[in-house]
Amino acid sequence: MSNNNSKLKWINSNTNSLFRAILALESLEEAKNFFRDLLTEQEITEFGQRWKVARLLAKNISYTQIEKETGMSSKTIARIQKWLKAGMDGYSTMIKRLEEK
Repeated sequence: MSNNNSKLKWINSNTNSLFRAILALESLEEAKNFFRDLLTEQEITEFGQRWKVARLLAKNISYTQIEKETGMSSKTIARIQKWLKAGMDGYSTMIKRLEEK
């Protein structure tokens, strides 16, 4: 995937403002509160599961095991694998950064 942001329709003043707000969060508690106001409980849970799938894929865990552990479909797991391997390096950057801590 190209990192050419001018072609990405989801990057605009509203999303940039959202990302700046996320970067301004100072604690886990602030993050929990902000995301709970922003998203539904189901959306937060879904994002958490996707993040878990990405971390498991990075550890070379099988799709079958990931399905059992997360309840996510093989289609969703494959999509996350695609973004993990050929996305904008968001997953891999954060996985590496958090492993270092």
